[in-house]
Amino acid sequence: MAPATACWAYRFTVLTPSYNRAHTLERVYRSLCAQTVRNFEWVVVDDGSTDETRSLIQSWQGEANFPIVYHWQPNQHKKTAFNTGVRLAQGELIVALDSDDSLLDDALSRLEKEWLNIPAESRHFYVAVVGLCQRPDGQVVGDRFPEDPLDVTSLDLNFQYKVRGEKFGCLNTMVLRQFPFPEHVSGFVPESLVWRAIARAGFLTRFVNQVFRVYYDSADSLSNQGRHSQQHALGLWLLAQDTLSNCMPWFRYAPVEFLKAAARYTRFRLHCKATQQTKPPCYTLKGITAHLLVALMWPVGWALYMRDKRR
Repeated sequence: MAPATACWAYRFTVLTPSYNRAHTLERVYRSLCAQTVRNFEWVVVDDGSTDETRSLIQSWQGEANFPIVYHWQPNQHKKTAFNTGVRLAQGELIVALDSDDSLLDDALSRLEKEWLNIPAESRHFYVAVVGLCQRPDGQVVGDRFPEDPLDVTSLDLNFQYKVRGEKFGCLNTMVLRQFPFPEHVSGFVPESLVWRAIARAGFLTRFVNQVFRVYYDSADSLSNQGRHSQQHALGLWLLAQDTLSNCMPWFRYAPVEFLKAAARYTRFRLHCKATQQTKPPCYTLKGITAHLLVALMWPVGWALYMRDKRR
């Protein structure tokens, strides 16, 4: 499971996939200028923007006291931009910072401290250090962790500890390169699919009750997925399928969540059929229990689908 060793130019690569976000990128840039450490690069992967993103980044490249890498690609969706950024990264750890968010001034310094607090001989078993987010008014988003630090997989955190809400941290670049986002799936792919695959491979995350990121909610966030049930149907169906097919060892901790996933499986499968979105052949429902749950919750899934259509 241990990834190969590598020599890194920086401790961090701050990775920002961006599409027509020239109006919000300055928030990211100013927060990076304010960081109390400088052992990082900023990689901006421009996913086919048609606004002033290129000229804006070029102007900052001439004045910033940290390296800025700008990479333009034809529009291919955020998941592909993220994969591109991971390949370009020269930092040991990736900080995936959205194009409309910001870091607290000492975020990178504290993330580095927490990463180095993990014994050196054990770090290759870890994929991330993850903490909390706050809103612009200082309110912490979601639940705090029950212990600090808490060293478990992301699946344990979700199903066993039932911690909810937006979280944020740094990610082991070598591990991310082993688990890219599936680019053969068209459109939106939930990040959870990748984090779950990493967890099933046995990689741990160190969770800490520290705030690192200021989170700005937006209309297209996943918290509003009900409004985008048709647009994101394939990705949301894949997430339900993954829960039922690959996460059954955690069923005993959160059976209700698996029932909900079974209803979403039918709900979003119906959306996919209605919009002629073809599910990839490699994603099929596995196991008797999964099939029984889907059959049991089919009426609920159908009702949710009909409700979506009326909206």
